[in-house]
This record gives sequence, structure tokens and C-alpha cells, in this order.
Amino acid sequence: MSFLSLRGLCQAVCLLVGTLDVVLDSSARVAPYRILHQTQDSQIYWTVACGSSRKEITKHWEWLENNLLQTLSIFDNEEDITTFVKGKIHGIIAEENKNQQPQSEEDPGKFKEAELKMRKQFGMPEVEKLVNYYSCSYWKGRVPRQGWLYLTVNHLCFYSFLLGKEVTLVVQWVDVTQLEKNATLLFPECIKVSTRDSELYFSMFLNINETFKLMEQLANIAMRQLLDNEGFLEDKTLPKPRKPLKNISALKRDLDARAKNECYRATFRLPKDERLDGHTDCTLWTPFNKMHIPGQMFVSNNYICFASKAEEACHLIIPLREVTIVEKADSSSVLPSPLSISTKSKMTFLFANLKDRDFLVQRISDFLQKTPSKTPCGNDREWKESMAEPGNEEVAELPSSSPLPVSPTSAFNSQPISFCTGEVPTASQGLLKLFRRNSEELLGPKAAKEKMKEESWNIHFFEYGRGMCMYRTAKTRELIQKGIPENLRGELWLLFSGAWNEMVTHPGYYADLVEKSMGKYNLATEEIERDLHRSMPEHPAFQNELGIAALRRVLTAYAFRNPTIGYCQAMNIVTSVLLLYCNEEEAFWLLVALCERMLPDYYNTRVVGALVDQGIFEELTRDYLPQLSEKMQELGVISTISLSWFLTLFLSVMPFESAVVIVDCFFYEGIKFILQVSLAILDANVEKLLNCCDEGEAMTVLGRYLDNVVNQQSVSPRIPHLHALLTSGEDQPLEIDIFELIKTSYEKFSSLRADDIEQMRFKQRLKVIQSLEDTAKRSVVRAVSGDINFSMEELEELYVVFKAKHLMSCYWGNNRTAVACRDQNLPYLEQYRIDLEQFRELFASLTPWSCGLHTPVLAGRMFRLLDENRDSLINFKEFVTGMSGMYHGDLTEKLKLLYKLHLPPALSSEEAESALEATSYFTEDAVTEEAAAQEDKRGGNGNSKEKEEKSTSPQDYKYYLRMWAKEKDTKKETIKDLPKMSQEQFIELCKTLYNMFSEDPVEQELYHAIATVASLLLRIGEVGKKFSSRPMKKAGDCKANNTQDPVSEEESPTSEQSQNSAVERQLQVDPEDRAAGDAQAGKTQQENQTLGDGVGEGIGSPLLLLSDDEAKDDMSMSSYSMVSTGSLQCEDIADDTVLVGCEALSSAARYGSTVDTDWSISFEQVLASMLTESALVNYFEKKIDILQKIKDQKKVERQFSSSSDYELSSVSG
Repeated sequence: MSFLSLRGLCQAVCLLVGTLDVVLDSSARVAPYRILHQTQDSQIYWTVACGSSRKEITKHWEWLENNLLQTLSIFDNEEDITTFVKGKIHGIIAEENKNQQPQSEEDPGKFKEAELKMRKQFGMPEVEKLVNYYSCSYWKGRVPRQGWLYLTVNHLCFYSFLLGKEVTLVVQWVDVTQLEKNATLLFPECIKVSTRDSELYFSMFLNINETFKLMEQLANIAMRQLLDNEGFLEDKTLPKPRKPLKNISALKRDLDARAKNECYRATFRLPKDERLDGHTDCTLWTPFNKMHIPGQMFVSNNYICFASKAEEACHLIIPLREVTIVEKADSSSVLPSPLSISTKSKMTFLFANLKDRDFLVQRISDFLQKTPSKTPCGNDREWKESMAEPGNEEVAELPSSSPLPVSPTSAFNSQPISFCTGEVPTASQGLLKLFRRNSEELLGPKAAKEKMKEESWNIHFFEYGRGMCMYRTAKTRELIQKGIPENLRGELWLLFSGAWNEMVTHPGYYADLVEKSMGKYNLATEEIERDLHRSMPEHPAFQNELGIAALRRVLTAYAFRNPTIGYCQAMNIVTSVLLLYCNEEEAFWLLVALCERMLPDYYNTRVVGALVDQGIFEELTRDYLPQLSEKMQELGVISTISLSWFLTLFLSVMPFESAVVIVDCFFYEGIKFILQVSLAILDANVEKLLNCCDEGEAMTVLGRYLDNVVNQQSVSPRIPHLHALLTSGEDQPLEIDIFELIKTSYEKFSSLRADDIEQMRFKQRLKVIQSLEDTAKRSVVRAVSGDINFSMEELEELYVVFKAKHLMSCYWGNNRTAVACRDQNLPYLEQYRIDLEQFRELFASLTPWSCGLHTPVLAGRMFRLLDENRDSLINFKEFVTGMSGMYHGDLTEKLKLLYKLHLPPALSSEEAESALEATSYFTEDAVTEEAAAQEDKRGGNGNSKEKEEKSTSPQDYKYYLRMWAKEKDTKKETIKDLPKMSQEQFIELCKTLYNMFSEDPVEQELYHAIATVASLLLRIGEVGKKFSSRPMKKAGDCKANNTQDPVSEEESPTSEQSQNSAVERQLQVDPEDRAAGDAQAGKTQQENQTLGDGVGEGIGSPLLLLSDDEAKDDMSMSSYSMVSTGSLQCEDIADDTVLVGCEALSSAARYGSTVDTDWSISFEQVLASMLTESALVNYFEKKIDILQKIKDQKKVERQFSSSSDYELSSVSG
């Protein structure tokens, strides 16, 4: 192999072979510099690169040295190198051409073609949408495999076919545990995809950043689906493209737009339903410093926002509900394309340097037309008006029908409100105002300091504006760091958190929730009641019913607004602080902002969000405090402290007057500030922590430190803190000023960026959710292992398969049953459940009882047998119970399971009736029919009610506790407890057995065995019927019959043997005969059967008690053998099969028109009959490895077409 650098000033034609024939047009001017590739002993040169100058070609050569030449040393022969180089260069050129092609000239069919190839190659259904595909190399060992990476909504797929070697990879996004982009000597700039079982490396991307970002988005969607069922409902159906599909997927565009929307909402703290319409570069005139600040304008359906390019220089949010005038000002060389926007609060904002001003004005006008002309909750002018009288603290009660206050500062001037008919009224202002100190204390130096703070904010409002349209700058943050005055705290919390936007656009929402939730009880309300008196019990506001009632209403209203979260411990502590500074409605909307936007997933049952940020905290500790990180991991402290710090925003671990300053900064900065302060606290205690010997000592060190973080400027009386006990009996530690702590945190750790934290959140979310899934798996496996015969390894593998089937149904299934029934609040065992269709697929791939075309029927019966609560879903325990019965039970247990599969409820009435088609009406047992109908009615009505209860009833946990207690108390079922089987049910059992043996190596022997057993059981049932009617005979007849029993004992077997031998010699069953037998047998039907009493002593006793009358009626027994075996036939029975015990076909005409409802057999009789045939015993005692079945299933799922017609590499030699 050699790379040749050739120089030439002119050539008539350019030699382009194979994959590179699309690079240059043959009529184009040939470049003077080229890099060629030649295989040894070959006359063909492959053009790799070309350049118009030496500098350009040298640059290409350097790229090849860095990205390609090192890889080529791995290959063993020249042909492999040539194939790899051609594939790689072809992929690069294809990607480059795609990127350079104008949007309007894209081939609309190219992406569609790739999607079709993907579906064909990997066996994906049409509902699985391709997002994008990339040329890259997959490293299998030390050898790269050049191919194509397909990123679909639910899977990562890779396909390569080089030199006859095929590589096919399919990974579900829900299985990805880690995504990393790194560069090593072996893997230059690669993406590492980790699952629980393997690590996959992909490299040689043209645009690795784009690919990695898309992978992150898709994995994030998958994690959301694992986190809650709403993720499936929101993310499964992505918008359909409005235009024909082009090279870039419509889904890719949608995902990009979704990422921009999320970033936009997070940056400006906007409601979750806000959608970004577009953004453009511009400048904003800032009157406070008389400058035009460059930045970007963002326009959405309800807001116009601005963010400066220099971080924190200026942020601006203009709600369209506040806009009064939008006009184009005159352009000039100093101020090109200006746009003026005026608001109701008499503020005017001047934007300039807008590229497409006319279009922008039109879009804003369109949105303004859709904005309500009058805002029910007033406008932002109320911010100023309400602050004119900060001392107004009048409290009055209004009737329950009073409207809600409309101003976010109603705590200062609005009338109070009493909700509904609650026993205790509450004021519409912060509870703190109701617990003022004496007037003498208000005149102290602390009060003077507080007045100075208020004056500083008033000056800031005058210069930067007040309310939602305030200019937010570094000056704003400086004021917050110095502490927000108590009179302004509620107002600014609403402003900076974005809660004001949601409150003003949802007037009356909170009052309606309170009214609807009053008097309603569920698990959340029980927990709320239990925690009400634990919420800041040291504060006087919550030592009386006024504060407790307000807290109850806010928490209950939120639990009804968001049942997914409901109520979580720590919400009571945070909400109680919100109520001190805000009225109830404002506290409610602040809680909404906190739980749903600022601390996502914090307050659910698994506190996933807090665990994610805990992981970030650990990572930041490693980066900023490496000397402490290892020690903290050793002590296990971080996992303990971070949850209590993050969940309550330090309110539970720090004196109240200090912690509330933390909350001030949090509402402005977000989680970034909490992490920043946490690092500062660890940094301040490094030496003490390094000397700690155990977790308890470290916790004591941190507890003492936090308990002595004081706020000397607070005008509120100091509230005793729960951690005060930690300092008792020892020297009082030094006090730490909260403002000094905040200042230190900014000085040392201000390099933290919000977007970096979001990136780290994604990485940690993968880790946390997969860890929780592993915990759930272990819990479920441990819970069921005691009752199931599978090993732990087998149960874990089955759980993975079961869960995968559930998830597959969620994103591929047409119905939403499985999704709607998945509730993260349920016990782990109940969170993943499958319906009948999914169970059939699993049953067909895993069952040891393969029955060919009859398998779905048997699977349906197994599902009905396992579905004890009749909700049309089975959980993992029910699933493995059925599997264990087929795999690990002894012969008796396996036969018992098979027997039960042909009795109600497993055998539905429709199946029993279809065993023999009716041509006339028959006598029915009215009582049995009525009972069955009532049972069906109860079942039918109960199903829907039970489903509704299981999803909405507050008694969910009690229901499961009762169910599990019932399971423990139930006695073990014995063979004596099984009901007897009717003739129709027996026919279905025989059909199953005949289908079951069709693929067995000794199927002929098994067919003979089952025919013998079926004939014997039919006779036993007939004899049982005779004895069941014997008590109705006269006593004399009974005696006469008894004297003749010895004769029947000798005669009956003889006659039977002669008949059987005749059949064996003469009767050969062919397909036509079988069809005739089925048709003849199909003339009978019974909607309901009355099970005969029969005899249960075994197979010997009926034959010993035969009378002359019964011997004479031997033809009737034989005819039943004929009728039944005739109806047993199926396609799988071979033509040369001999059915033992059959009479001539003509006898069917005499006896085949009815089914004897008195005929029945017991399980003991079935078991005893089966034991007489060694072939059947060997079949059911045969051991089968379910792990091998699972491996085979995965191979089948991944065994897709590898036809060259669907190769995406179009290399030709």
C-alpha cells in the first residue's frame, strides 16, 4: 500500500473509480495536487483527496495522518485496507455533499429510502421512526467496521457488511446506561455507548457533536419514559412533517426545536407550554447605562424575550399581555431597523439591527391578536401601586364566594380571603405579617438596615423597571446577594421564579382546586395530615390553626393538580416558608414552579431529581475539592447530606432566618446556587472532615457548622433550630454570617454554569434511573424467588425480557392499556404489566409446550388462568408463575397446570362451545346457565370498575396489602381440589396434546401414546357416568347387577381388546377421514355442561364393576371414542397415525349428534392414565433450559435480512 502525492498542471481527465465517481464532474478542471491510494500489484489508483495548492493538499494529508493512517496498521492484508479506505472516503464525501446541498434541492426520497432500508435490515415496524443516520466505524475489538449508524426514536442500530463479514447491532435507548464523547489514542474522537452488558465504540464521524447531541436527546426521552408513563404519552408521537421528508428527518428537526424550547423556557423561567417561534440577532437600548447591548431576541406565542451575548449583562422578559404598541421606528445609520415596544406599565423598549424587521413585526402582531385584550388578573402596574402602602396590614374576612386577589403583592394591600367553608379562615397575605414584633423592636438598628435595603430596591426599580418587564442585570444579582427585604420577598420570589406568569394567566384556578379537593381523601391527604404539625413547628405561624389550615389547602390543592407527584415529604417544609411571605394562591403557584420547573422530579416517590443533583454534587466535589472527594466517598456522607440540603433548600438544616436568604438566591439562580453553596460549606470544613473517622462524626461536624450560620440583619425574631441539640454540652462554635458564606461561594465557585449543569444532569439521569431500575429488578426478583422454582439468574433474565415486552408495547403498541396502568407509585412488582397480545408473543418464544398454530390459543388460556384479578393485565410474578409451572414442576405439577388450562376460567365458554358445533337445540341446565351468566356479568362490570379503582382509588396500597395477605393465607392446592373435566373440555385437552407433539423427534410414539390414553379416559368417563346414575335404580336391580359384576370383569376387557386390535389392523386415518370425523363430531354443542360425579378411585375400579348391561352398551362407549377422537384431529397429525380405540366411521351417525353432559373425568384419572405411557412421562419430565430459550429468542429477534440489496455502502470496484 502506498499513498502518492502527485503534482501536475493539467490533465485531460480525472481518474475516478468506484466510490468516488460522484466527487468531481469529469469535465471539471483537474486539481494540480492529488492524494491517490494504490493497492499493491494493482494498476488502479483511487483518488482520496485533491487540492488547488500545496497548502491545501498538505492540510488533507495531515487529516489523513491523524484520523486514518493509524487505523490502517490494524489490518492484515492490502485488500482489507483498500475496502476500508474506499468505504470511509465514500462516507465522508456523501456526508459532505449532503451538508453542502441547498435545502431546496435535497432529494426528498433519499431519507425515505434510508428509513425503508433500516426497517428491512433490522426488522422494525412502521411505527419505529428513523430520526437520522450517519456514516461511521464501529470498533469490534481492535478492528473498525465501517458502516451506517441509524438513530431511531427507540433504538440505536448499526449495520456493516465488509468482505463478507456482517455486523448488526440493535440497542434500545432504555438500556443505555452511559453516553460519553472522548478521544483516546486507540479511539480518536469517538462516542462510547455503555449498556449493562457491553461497551460500544463508534468513531470516524463527520460531525461528531451533532451525532452525540442527538444521541443524548433520544436517550433522555427514553429515561423520561422509564421515569413515568406520561413520558410515553408525550414523547411517543412526535409531530408529523408538514413537508415531504428530506435528507434531514422531520423528527430530527422536531427534536432540535424541542431542545431549543426547553432551553428557552429554562433561561427565562416560562410556563411549560410555551413554544419558541423564532429568534434573531439584535441590539437593545438599555437606559440605565445608555448603551446598545448586542444579543438575541426570542419570540414565542406569549412572550418577547432578550438575552445579551455577554452573560448577565441584561435579560428581559416582555409578556405580550402587557404590550400596548409595537411600531417600526425610522432607520438611520446609527440605529438601523429599530423596533419600539411599549407596555401598560409605561415602559418602552427599543430594539435595533433587526435583519427581517417586517416579518418580525408581522409575527408579533399575529400573536398579539391571539392574546386576550383584557387580563382578568390585572397587569404589572399593580406591582408599583401595591408597594405604595407597604405598612397596610389590615386583615378582614370575606365570605367563601369572594374572588381571589389579583395582585402578586396582595399580601401588602389586598383584602384577605376565606376559601370554601373551611372551619378556620386565613388572610390573603403572608402569615409573617400576622406575627409582627412589638413596635419598639421595629425601631432598632436592624429595622434601619431593613429600611436601607428597601430603599436600595426602590432605587433599582426606578432605574431598571419593576415587575415582569424589569431589566435583569448583574446589579439585580448583587442586590439579591445582600438579602431581599421581607416586604419585597414574596413579590420578587414570584417574579424571578416565573410563578407570576402562571398565576396571572390562570385566574381562579387555585380557588377551583381548593373547592374540588375539600372533603376528598386519598393517600396523599393522609400523608399531608400526618406532616402538617411537623412543618416548622418552632414558628408561631404554624402553632395555630390559621397557618395549619392554609398549609393544608395549598398542599392538598397541589396533590390534586399533580397526582403523579401528589405529596412528598419536604414539600410541607418548603410550602410553610412560602406561606410566610405569600398568600395562599401565590404560595401555590410558587410550589408549582418549584416542583415542575426549577426542581424537576425532586418530589416524586423516588426523588429522582434530587438523586441526579446528588450525582452532580459528587462530580463537582471531585473537580473542585479533589482532596476531600475520596474521603467523602469513603464516609458515604454526600448521599446523606445532599438529599436533606437539596430537597428542603437548607430550610431543615439551617436556622430559618439564614436559610430564607438561600431561598432568595435560589429563586434567581436556580439549582446552580444550591450546588455552589454546598461546595462552599464543604470547603469551609475540609480539615475537620478529613480527620473524621466515620459518617456520624462527619455529619456532626457539618450539622454544627450549619446550625451556626446566622443572619445578623434579620428583623424577625430568632426561631429555635432543631439542630441546636448538636452543640449542647460543648464550646459554642464560631458563628458564620450567611452573607459571607454566599459571597465566598460566588468567589470560589462562580465558574459553574447553568448549561453545564443541565449537561451533567443528563449524564447523571441516565445513571440514576438505570440504578433505580436495577434496584427494582432486584426487589422484584427477591420478592418472587421464594415462591418460584427458577434460579435468581433465570428470574433476572425473565424480568429483562418481560420489561422489554412492556416497554415495546408502550412505543409500538396501538392500545394504551399498559401505559395507562403503569404507575410509579405502585409497588415495583406492579409497575410493569403486559396484556394478552404481549403475553402471547412471550409465550410463543419461551414455552416448552410448542403447539404450532395452536400456541396462541394455549397462550390465551394461560393468560386467563394467571389473570386472577381480571384486569386484563398480568404482572411479573403471575408471568413467572405460569412459566415455572411448565419448566420446573414435577410431572404431576406440569399435568395439573395443563389440566387447569382446559377448565374455566382458562377455557372460555366460547372455546368450549366451538369444540363441537351445534346443529340443534339441546337440553340445558338452567341453573348452571343462569349462574354462569351472572358470573360473566359480574366479571364484565367488575373489570372496568376495578381498572378504574386501581388507577384512581385511594385504597391502592391497601388493596395490594390485602391481596398479598390473602396469598399468604391460601392453602396449597392439591389434586383433590381440582374440579372434574367435562367431555368438551377433555376434547380441547386432547387437541392441545396432539398439537404439542407435532415437532418432537418421537412424535409418532407420542401420538400412539396419547391416542391410547384418550381412548382409555373416554371409557373411564363413560363408566363414571353409569355409576353416577346408579343410585337412582331400585335396590333389587342394584343387587342383580352386583351379582353379575364378576362376569363383566372378564367379558368387558375381552370385547374391548378385540375391538382395539381390529382397529389397529384395519383403520388408517388420512386427511379426508379426519375432516369427515371433524364435520361429524361438529354437529354437537353444549353451551353449559353439568359435570358428572364419576369415580375417582383410579382407572381400575370402573372396569372391575362392569355389568352385563354395561357390557352390552359397549358400542356406546366405543362410539364416544369415535366421536371424540374424530374431533381431536388437526393438521399436525401425520397421515399414517393410528387412532387406537376408534370404531368404524359409520357408527358416528348413530351416536355423534349429541354430547353427554353427564360424562366427566377427574385429574387423578388423567394422571394415572398418563403414567401408563412412558413416552408421555419422558416428554413431560424432560428438562429444558429457559436461559437458552431466552438467548435463542434474542437471536431470532436480531436475525434480520443481510441481503446486499439493502446495503447502504454503494462501493463498486
